[in-house]
Amino acid sequence: MTAPTPQPDILHRTENGVSWITLNRPEAMNAVTWDQRDRIIALLADASADPAIRAVVITATGKGFCAGADLRGSPAAGERVAGDVARMIRLGAQRLITAVLDCEKPVLAAVNGTAAGIGAHLALACDLVIAAEPARFIEVFVRRGLVPDGGGAYLLPRLIGPQKAKELMFFGDAVPAAEAERLGLVNKVVPADALEETARAWAERLAQGPTRALAMTKQLVNASLDGDRAAALAAEATAQEINMSTADANEGVASFVERRTPKYLGR
Repeated sequence: MTAPTPQPDILHRTENGVSWITLNRPEAMNAVTWDQRDRIIALLADASADPAIRAVVITATGKGFCAGADLRGSPAAGERVAGDVARMIRLGAQRLITAVLDCEKPVLAAVNGTAAGIGAHLALACDLVIAAEPARFIEVFVRRGLVPDGGGAYLLPRLIGPQKAKELMFFGDAVPAAEAERLGLVNKVVPADALEETARAWAERLAQGPTRALAMTKQLVNASLDGDRAAALAAEATAQEINMSTADANEGVASFVERRTPKYLGR
């Protein structure tokens, strides 16, 4: 009897201009390995470069979205010396989160279950977050005596303010989906059986939008949290100058003048 072909750890498909990236290690609650991180980073880079891809969804199979990092798949190392851990964090968790933040297409997280540690940060780095009702978000690092990595201390205060971010990181309590929505960590909570349908509707709506304008809007919003007002306004003016040369901007203006629905091509 022929043994079944094992499923890949990352499933990928493209439908209607949307790149679907699905973590597929349900038996490990989708704890992410080094190889999986590299694959996700590569797929996000591909999405940025491919004009046919106009939005990205990151989701997972099974009951967990991502239970954190699975270091068993990391490169073998000898005796640890000063600098090894920092290098591993830079090349691993931080590179993954940066790839999401820097992707030139809008990235939507469809959180099906528990998102803990780097798994929570992977979701929160996305531009939009839809969570199933059973989903939970856990800053698990303190439970292990660790400092949050993967950009957590950067992301959380910008989403919910420093006091609440400290509470989540100091205590490591699980935050249910409904509470995460109330805090502003999540855009929308839906029943578990409606998660994929809702994510598809949102992603395909994004994929029908003015892709370059969305990319520059994402960049402006992300940069605004780190710069001063003058720099933000200068960046905004420059982005609009560049955007007005795109076909979609011309189509948007023309459709308004002609009183018709615009048809954006992502160019």
